[in-house]
Amino acid sequence: MKSMFSFNGCAAGLRARATFFTRACLGIWAITFIAAGADVSAPNVQPVQGWPQFRGPHGDGVAVEPEEERGLPLQWSETDNILWKTEIPFQGWSTPVILGDHLWLTTATKEGNDFYVLCVDKNTGEILFNEKIFHADAPEPLGNMVNSYASPSPVAEPGRIYVHFGSYGTACLDSQTREVLWKRTDLPCRHYRGPGSSPVIFENLLVLTFDGADVQYLAALNKDTGETVWKTDRSTAWKDLDEQGQPVREGDFRKAFTTPCVVVVNDVPLLISPGSYAAFAYEARTGREVWKTQNGAYSPSMSPVHANGLVFLTTGRGETKALWALRPDGQGDITESHVAWKLEGRLVPEEPSPIVLDGLLYIVSNDGVVTCLEAETGAKVWSERIGGNYMASPIYADGRLYFCSVQGRTTVLKAGHVFEKLAVNELDDGCLASPAVDGKALFLRTKTYLHRIEN
Repeated sequence: MKSMFSFNGCAAGLRARATFFTRACLGIWAITFIAAGADVSAPNVQPVQGWPQFRGPHGDGVAVEPEEERGLPLQWSETDNILWKTEIPFQGWSTPVILGDHLWLTTATKEGNDFYVLCVDKNTGEILFNEKIFHADAPEPLGNMVNSYASPSPVAEPGRIYVHFGSYGTACLDSQTREVLWKRTDLPCRHYRGPGSSPVIFENLLVLTFDGADVQYLAALNKDTGETVWKTDRSTAWKDLDEQGQPVREGDFRKAFTTPCVVVVNDVPLLISPGSYAAFAYEARTGREVWKTQNGAYSPSMSPVHANGLVFLTTGRGETKALWALRPDGQGDITESHVAWKLEGRLVPEEPSPIVLDGLLYIVSNDGVVTCLEAETGAKVWSERIGGNYMASPIYADGRLYFCSVQGRTTVLKAGHVFEKLAVNELDDGCLASPAVDGKALFLRTKTYLHRIEN
């Protein structure tokens, strides 16, 4: 095992939610589905190699498989199959993204005054770049012990890295020179419990989500210049005012932490974007609202995924917490008309995003129950407790599902109609960031370290 402890000044990470691509959300390749008579597909954009965003090349947690198995590790520990281990300064829960030989991630000081971008050599674990990119004189307190000031994940494309810290700033960097090409610090939002929504790329747009206690909107920036192309406010009917006409709990029920996905319905690319109390679809190129569903739950965090002609999302927290399967081809209020099925109750995750593969949908609840459902019908195939608590989203590779717990345990299951536990692996530090995959290597960011795990 090669150990690397490089400070240069930065952090470790949670609640990132970001992306798009083929089988699930936003895309970089295209696959077509037919749902309810409508033409529903993923957007056709240029492929990106590596792990360019939260949850991988498709934004769905599925590693793009080569013709043969990758050979990812099945078992590891602090002393076995760790190629390198690098200490990451400060704090952050963003998932590392991989472009070429480099990993990119974000961190921030615990108090939220300074925000950093890091570049790590994929092969050695050496921190090549660690620069402060934003500063806040009076950051808003997080208000909880879960989130961080650097939870949104970066997104990468050839030659460019985009980083986002919510209202504290968004920037584009040249991935070769590491020069900052543009910055924005003028998009307001009272996050109240910290930012969580990751940016996504669609065509020439960088789409940002701001669901705060005070304002709730999406903004699309020209990814080359940083200029605003469109901005759309949520049309949510809050119904949360107290006797004095003020939002209860200072607007806490209005926040959300999700990242949109993109699907194409009848040749129109739609951003599917859950917020508190309601989920929306917007025209991706213009920001025009196309449809919405109303649910009454709050603070959703799970990123939606698209598969089998359906969009899968969770409504958030509260009595109406549920997993919904939606047909995305509606107009207006589709709450009563386009819900294919719902799952309610304790099995529904509040943070971890799902995986859909070969007609099966896999979810893990925050308290460690993994459930397999038929994607088309919602029928339960199996449900088993694996233990631990979960904030990070799982991934799929080599026929296996990897679930990383807050306690530092990764449980590996065989994907399929029968529950089969293949391995349980322990690290000293817990996982709040979701894993990344490149070749035969698994990259895990724990609360303090970044690990390259490989046979």
